[in-house]
Amino acid sequence: MAKPPTKPLKILMLHGFTQSGPLFRAKTRALEKNLQKAFPAGAPDAWGWWRRKGEDPANAVYDGLEAGFERVAQVLKEEGPFDGVIGFSQGGCAAAFVASLLDEGRRDAFQAWEKQGGMRYPSSLLREEEVVHPPMKFAAIYSGFKATENPLYSAFYEPKIRTPTLHFIGTMDTVVEEKRSLKLMEQFEDSKDRVVYHPGGHFLPSSQKQYVGALIGFIKEVLGRGGTNNAEENAEDMDVPF
Repeated sequence: MAKPPTKPLKILMLHGFTQSGPLFRAKTRALEKNLQKAFPAGAPDAWGWWRRKGEDPANAVYDGLEAGFERVAQVLKEEGPFDGVIGFSQGGCAAAFVASLLDEGRRDAFQAWEKQGGMRYPSSLLREEEVVHPPMKFAAIYSGFKATENPLYSAFYEPKIRTPTLHFIGTMDTVVEEKRSLKLMEQFEDSKDRVVYHPGGHFLPSSQKQYVGALIGFIKEVLGRGGTNNAEENAEDMDVPF
């Protein structure tokens, strides 16, 4: 078993659409408790969303996105630094946004895409012309999806996101279909062997041993505290502390 971290493990938690921080925390209490058992000093926290607008879903605009980033930036500034980010559903899309924005060199990508109609790099994430937070060490995305194909958002995905990421997909999810989650997964450099399927719908599996074990093993792996290389194949065999 890996030794406890010498400093608190901090994870930014991003809830889904029409949810709130307290509601999402209530839904993820079991996951939080299991993470705290594996990383005793852990302390998840919350926020971030928008509303989709436009008749064509494939080319829609995310209204309120800047306000969402302002809230995330506030949490990063006041409560960071965070080790990683976890997001569910719309929060999964947002978690990919956050991981991307904190990537080294991402501002250059935004400047290049801005000339082609892309959005500007969010000013709320800058302080004295420097990004307010270092790159995330990991991301875990549950029932996430890629943003619309609107050129506004191209800079988030091109070049691909470098943050190590584990994707969870429900085989019975009818809210976010598998192909949408896989499309998001393809936007990450290390997408191979980074997906875990659970036999459920649109929810976050926060108490089943094999799925919590996959997350814990992944975090240990990317933080250099032990773990396995293939979460999907070895989740059920992991020695987890609960």
